[in-house]
Amino acid sequence: MSRQQREALDAQLRSAPRPETPPTPEEQRAGFAAAVGRSAAAGVAVRRGVLGGRPALHLDPAGAADHGLLLYLHGGGYLVGSPDTHEGLIGELARRAGLRAVSPDYRLAPEHPFPAALDDGLAAYRELLESGTDPRRLVLAGDSAGAGLVLATLLAARAAGLPLPAAAALFSPWVDLTLAGASYRSRKEADPLFTEADIRAYADHYLGAGDRTDPLASPLFADLAGLPPLLVQVGTNELLLDDSLRLAARAAEQDVTVTLEVESGVPHVFQHQFGRLDEADAALDRAARFLTAHLGTAHLDTAP
Repeated sequence: MSRQQREALDAQLRSAPRPETPPTPEEQRAGFAAAVGRSAAAGVAVRRGVLGGRPALHLDPAGAADHGLLLYLHGGGYLVGSPDTHEGLIGELARRAGLRAVSPDYRLAPEHPFPAALDDGLAAYRELLESGTDPRRLVLAGDSAGAGLVLATLLAARAAGLPLPAAAALFSPWVDLTLAGASYRSRKEADPLFTEADIRAYADHYLGAGDRTDPLASPLFADLAGLPPLLVQVGTNELLLDDSLRLAARAAEQDVTVTLEVESGVPHVFQHQFGRLDEADAALDRAARFLTAHLGTAHLDTAP
């Protein structure tokens, strides 16, 4: 059944019409919300609040023990997406992990280019610590640009002398805004969602004429030493495959505990397809186990 699910999903994604002229950011945001947005499952209470000076979504699964907290940073190329578009995905990960979750609505480009998103991610993380959250009971997760932002937030927290969390899960992370990965060519026909031009446009909006090798924009080029255990999940049918492969290799070279999971025949952030794709459900189960297994682990060293 899973092969049929993958083929049906691929056909569905490829059938989405492409406009003749580039859509505006507002049009892209509306289209993304319509395509991706899903509500949290029954039993996951959702409420609005503020974190780090930004609106935030709090998700509390029924029966979630007060033994940990998940900070989730959504994807969308730093241009689209919000906690609302990711409510379903965040809720599923939180429910399976039995954790409360919070996701800040960080500022988006082009109205707020780099480093606005990073400033908001760090402010959210800092406020959690200052409000009494034990970093050993705190885990992070994110997808695509949000996964890159998770890494950048960890790097900024380390530079600020803050204790680091117990672990982080990264779904199809975008960590190289120079677009140097060989998979931009080798997976050109396999990716049903993006072209290289699509992803380059996201980078242009976010960085403009800025340095695309800046480690806080492209964490692939950062010194990763001292970061907490990382889980990286990626599909083979995506242009960003090499971002994950190179990130995992670099983390391992710098003595970071890293788990790399490559799923055959699935697209970018396939975890969005929970309940529709067997691989998505299995991946979220593994991510939940990974995060909860590391709760209580101290990562208090802040210097590489």
